[in-house]
Amino acid sequence: MKRRWLVPLVAAGLIAGTTAANADDSVVRTGYGAVRGEINGHTRVFEGIPYAAPPERWRDPKAPRKWDGVRDATKPGPACAQLPGELPKGSLSEDCLYLNVTTPAKARNKPVVVWVHGGGFYMGAGSNYDARRFAEQGDVVVVTVNYRLGIFGFFGMPGLEGSGTFGLKDQQAALRWVRNNIQNFGGDPRNVTLAGQSAGAMSVCAQLTSPAAAGLFDRAVMQSGSCRSGWLDNFEYRGEVAATIFQPVDALEEHGKDIAQVLGCADVACLRGKTAEELLPQHWAFIQPAYGTPLLPRYPGDAVEQGRFHRVPVLSGTTKNEATPWAAAYDDKAPMRPETFEAVLKETFKERAEEVKAVYSPEKYGSAALAWAAIVTDRMWSCTQYETARGLATRTNVYEYEFADPNPPRLSPIPPQMPLGAQHASDLWSFFDLGRAPKFTEAQQRLSDQMIHDWARFARTGIPGWPRFTGNHDHVQSFAPDDVRPVDLAEEHRCDFWRA
Repeated sequence: MKRRWLVPLVAAGLIAGTTAANADDSVVRTGYGAVRGEINGHTRVFEGIPYAAPPERWRDPKAPRKWDGVRDATKPGPACAQLPGELPKGSLSEDCLYLNVTTPAKARNKPVVVWVHGGGFYMGAGSNYDARRFAEQGDVVVVTVNYRLGIFGFFGMPGLEGSGTFGLKDQQAALRWVRNNIQNFGGDPRNVTLAGQSAGAMSVCAQLTSPAAAGLFDRAVMQSGSCRSGWLDNFEYRGEVAATIFQPVDALEEHGKDIAQVLGCADVACLRGKTAEELLPQHWAFIQPAYGTPLLPRYPGDAVEQGRFHRVPVLSGTTKNEATPWAAAYDDKAPMRPETFEAVLKETFKERAEEVKAVYSPEKYGSAALAWAAIVTDRMWSCTQYETARGLATRTNVYEYEFADPNPPRLSPIPPQMPLGAQHASDLWSFFDLGRAPKFTEAQQRLSDQMIHDWARFARTGIPGWPRFTGNHDHVQSFAPDDVRPVDLAEEHRCDFWRA
């Protein structure tokens, strides 16, 4: 099923255990060998560190191979195999299980944030997220990771052990590496926060509900992605079919059999003989992690409702205008037209179309495109995140937020054809440089400083600095320039309407 998450980042040009070492030294010893990074002003950066051996296709990750001497860690490792997109030339590498560590210059026993990148489970790389600002201002150690994507990370066929979960297994291998090695970089292995955005946040949800992830992290952050992430027909493009991001393993394996035939194979052995280049045309066919597996026994949304998740504090939230980028490109890369709005409204909601239109009329929102963006934002993003938070809040501490900057730095160099507001992924500028430093106003710089402070405080203590969320139309912290305050997110995004 074709997904287009993080398309804004594509246009952005991202596209573009032993004894601890001295905290100000560029050489650090891991359990597999020493690495030499770079000291950049107030931070140290180590890139391209293998957290697993080069993976065998559709098999579990294994421990890294040991090396002699000092390994150069001043350049990223290869990105996992993917089509051109966030990486302009894509990648053909299956030897891609690398991570990057960014620390304050004088790090010693600092909280650790492990960042799982987004990209719809089909594109991206940990090295696209420059974490120096986050590490220095937050006084935390930040680890960004690669994991197998698309057909290499989430393929399945009957009889294939691990169907639909190889990318999630990679993330767990990275977390085990962090537990065993991060102290040597100045991080506290007993205080690890697993964080991610979009597909990265959905990955965090999977790990929250995976028995195999028990003990691998101490806090969780989900930004624009949850345990109930899903969409209705036509939401992001005409002809899209309703689904949830997590799918049953049986359905995945039957789909795998069909795709294998398209590739001219009857079994996994034949597919393992194909080159990465031969498999990539079917890359988009496998970008939904599977449940009903040993790693993910239950649908994560149900697991949360049943209390079958790890009892760690959770920070969770969305952007206020998640879906504007898709509405802005809905009609031949132009904003959705009024006639298209009327057609897809009827196709999607059928006999309830007029009921939905009464709440989300183009007149109320200023255009058909903005009205459709509000529908998709509320139903696909805001309210599914809110419902996940409500479920988690019955058994652990949850802190909910919304990023609401009405005019954040653009993710694309192309001027938008309609107002985008706080679009999907626009909150990433607050923490990372995405191929370039963001052009903040003074107020936006203060907002970024505040968010780094609060996220780092959550990583340090499990409490970000605003009241706990209980799920009863109560405190959700809204972040906008010079306007940080509580909002009723359920009312703002009509979650009672969608629940009903």
